[in-house]
Amino acid sequence: MPTLPAAASTASAPSAPVIPASAHAAASDLAALCGCHAPALPPIEQRGSRRRRLWELSRHAHCPVVGVCLPIAAVRRLVDKALGGQAVASDYELHCGVNTECRQRGPIAEAVQKELDQRYAHALRQSRPLKTTEALRDWWAHQVNGRDVPGALWATLTHPRCDLALEEAVLADIHMIQHQNGAADRADLARLNALLHENEVLGRELAAAQQRCTQQADDHARRAEALHAQLVRTRAEVLGRDTTIATLQDELQALEAAVPSLRSRDELTRQVAWQIERIQDLERALLKARHELERERHRASDALAAAHAAASANASDAMPPIIDATPAVPLIDRAVLCVGGRAASLPAYRRLVEREGGRFLHHDGGEEDNVARLDTTLAAADLVICQTGCISHNAYWRVKDHCKRTGKRCLFVDNPSSASLRRALAGLGAAAGEAGGSKPASLAAVAITPQEAQP
Repeated sequence: MPTLPAAASTASAPSAPVIPASAHAAASDLAALCGCHAPALPPIEQRGSRRRRLWELSRHAHCPVVGVCLPIAAVRRLVDKALGGQAVASDYELHCGVNTECRQRGPIAEAVQKELDQRYAHALRQSRPLKTTEALRDWWAHQVNGRDVPGALWATLTHPRCDLALEEAVLADIHMIQHQNGAADRADLARLNALLHENEVLGRELAAAQQRCTQQADDHARRAEALHAQLVRTRAEVLGRDTTIATLQDELQALEAAVPSLRSRDELTRQVAWQIERIQDLERALLKARHELERERHRASDALAAAHAAASANASDAMPPIIDATPAVPLIDRAVLCVGGRAASLPAYRRLVEREGGRFLHHDGGEEDNVARLDTTLAAADLVICQTGCISHNAYWRVKDHCKRTGKRCLFVDNPSSASLRRALAGLGAAAGEAGGSKPASLAAVAITPQEAQP
């Protein structure tokens, strides 16, 4: 009887069988199973309805029965229980040792027999009604493609109607199934590795997606919090505004109750403001119309003067110069600005001012010169002469407003001619003399030739 290899056991049982250290016998059994020429076996005796036991099977049947019908963990558990300790042999050595022990009746063979009967009791009950070898063969052919192949193997090999030919066929089927299962296991392992790699990649992507979702959720939470705070502030502002409106309405109602004619006064105030604005517009329109009328008069007088000048051109040489004894205002080192006037009269204006020591300045009142330059010219002048008939409406109001603000003396002349300018200066000198008292202004006589008198 072969012995099992030494095993670590917690119980002292020197007479208990152990698994042999050498696995040569088991290797020869596997070679016999996988070889093409299995040793000839005696024919199986027909034992009525009694099932065969594990140690009654052929030598090359124990390897597939133990390897297919029992997991290695269950085999190790049975051996540990039978030895009363813990076997330290490897899985292969343990498998070979159990196969050797199952060839004859013993504690390990009986434990394996009992475990297989309990594990595959359902398959044993299914095969019990089979009375012939052909029926058993057909049942095995049907079960070999099913899910409980280990149970069908154990029930077929231990059936009383299993002969040598059927046993060889069953073992051959199991041998091929093991090869196919090995290839399938390798393919499944490759697929499993691929799936594990894909699962790892998907796991990283899922973690990144979860991190992005968490960050977006935090961003949305902060944004929602900011919007909520803004909503609270807006509600507070609206509430304050409504309160202010209600307070103002109460004050207005109280004021209307205290002063019943308040609305009519407000209406009158608005009407007065509108009337004032209307009057100002009408005054501006009237002044503009007067200016237009004055321009037309000047054009007519210029035409008439030209006709008279042509008629008296021959007699003018014999006439003595006209001496105007009208006193003039002192103009020494003073700038005199003439706003408006015809271009033909400007030389006479200039001679009249410069003879008295003054400095002549001119602005046409917006006809050709820029009105914006009028303010600068007004600021440089000491005396302003505004010929209202030859300036624009805007220039007239600019001159009047500037002289009123600065206190400068301004003479308004309706008729733009040299005689009108001389009379205006004479009137200004007379006013200065009366205002001077004991110190009258020094006046000089200004001689104007007939040609200078003409515009």
